Amino acid sequence: MARGKFGAAGPNILIALTLGGALALLALHYAGHRAITPGAEPYLIAPGATLGDFAAELKKRGVLRETASFLLWARLRGGGRRMKAGEYDLSGADSIVKVLGMVTRGEVIHYSLTVIEGWRFRDIRTALAKAGRLRQTLSGLSDAEVMAALGRPGVHPEGRFFPDTYRYTPAQTDAEVLRNGFARMDAELARAWAARAPGLPLRSAEEALVLASIIEKETALAAERGRVAAVFTNRLRKRMRLEADPTVVYGLGDKFTGNITRAHLRADNAYNTYTRRGLPPTPIASPSAASLRAATRPGDSDALYFVARGDGSHEFSTTYRQHLRAVRKFQLKK
Repeated sequence: MARGKFGAAGPNILIALTLGGALALLALHYAGHRAITPGAEPYLIAPGATLGDFAAELKKRGVLRETASFLLWARLRGGGRRMKAGEYDLSGADSIVKVLGMVTRGEVIHYSLTVIEGWRFRDIRTALAKAGRLRQTLSGLSDAEVMAALGRPGVHPEGRFFPDTYRYTPAQTDAEVLRNGFARMDAELARAWAARAPGLPLRSAEEALVLASIIEKETALAAERGRVAAVFTNRLRKRMRLEADPTVVYGLGDKFTGNITRAHLRADNAYNTYTRRGLPPTPIASPSAASLRAATRPGDSDALYFVARGDGSHEFSTTYRQHLRAVRKFQLKK
């Protein structure tokens, strides 16, 4: 009788090998689904970390008794090649399979930083420096050096970063957050400029950004933005000085202590729109999308003046005589 490759005992060996393989797979399946308790502390997978590094951390924290089955399971599922860097909250994962699913899908913890409408660049830099779990790479750099590091050398930073809430992970840097903010402002400005009203006294999208920043600082009321924009647009058409207090404050810099004086209004500098015609050379703050829209599509109004009423709103006037009456009523209380 012909003998097989394994001799007379060949079939028994094959059965044993098959049974052994099945038991190994069963044991591996059990190891992957065995209940675990990762704990509440987050896990950081650094860029370039290996699956072995992660397994060692799990063992160090007592989540795994041994790492061999974890590594085998992960490699069979291709998890080692797809593991994504970031910080993970694994407290809800009750098995190795779920842990692997989270780190291969990149279900990382996100933190957030909010840039407020009307903030200056120095405010944004302060918020970035205080942001938790964000890698700091720009500390100690001047504003010009920061812009160079962002790949925008020579660009003035003021008003160039869109006010919004930005999500980030511990694997990201402050420079990445700023790049996102710059790209958002570019996109929002391009959108507003493309939809601009005909006949604006603005030569470029950059001038629209400057005007939008002034509008942002002049009023916090959504209903007034279009009327404020109309006043400035009308004054630009007539070559009148804008006479916008926020530009004076910006030009004073650290010299401003909280109250605008007549001396401040007379002190000439590039940002003093009481002494110079036209727009200042750069934005003075980060404008919102609403202010960008107002700058490019101002309201329908003949007003040339406005004055604060003292309640957050403004009184608008078409003539200087009307404006003087409004000043006496709301500012001088006469």
